[in-house]
Amino acid sequence: MQSNLQAMEKKSLHLNYTEFNSLDELKKDEQDLLAKAHQAVESSYAPYSKFHVGAAVLLEDDTIVLGSNQENAAYPSGLCAERVALFAASAQYPKLAVVAIAVTVHSEKSKINEPLPPCGACRQVMSEYEYKGGHDMKVILQGESGKIQIINRAEHLLPLTFNPDHLK
Repeated sequence: MQSNLQAMEKKSLHLNYTEFNSLDELKKDEQDLLAKAHQAVESSYAPYSKFHVGAAVLLEDDTIVLGSNQENAAYPSGLCAERVALFAASAQYPKLAVVAIAVTVHSEKSKINEPLPPCGACRQVMSEYEYKGGHDMKVILQGESGKIQIINRAEHLLPLTFNPDHLK
């Protein structure tokens, strides 16, 4: 008699992404979107954490919508840059799908030269907008400078995604 552990099929999850060492290695539209994310950092309101995040969302008609993190003294009331940008894009252009999102950070406390991943809530929202749009959403990540990571599907950042099909 097999134990439950022996009878279970073993599975694994693997994250596929491409890492680049410089902006020159990116396509022109990826460079432009990342530059817009760096620009969005400037409008960040982060007086408490001193951790500024900028996001730029590319829509299917080439419109770019910016967002930045917005903190509040009542911490749960703040919102991440990724969600600010995605919600603004959806509110202003509800019928347009998101093609890509670029995210970058700047800290007043230390230099960040590596790509930082989005939080879990932002991953869920990215996955939802990818699902809503009906096609892949590229995710481009970079710190203040340094390496760049490109994930070809937002869903890859959140394996075993919960989506609207589960509510039926």
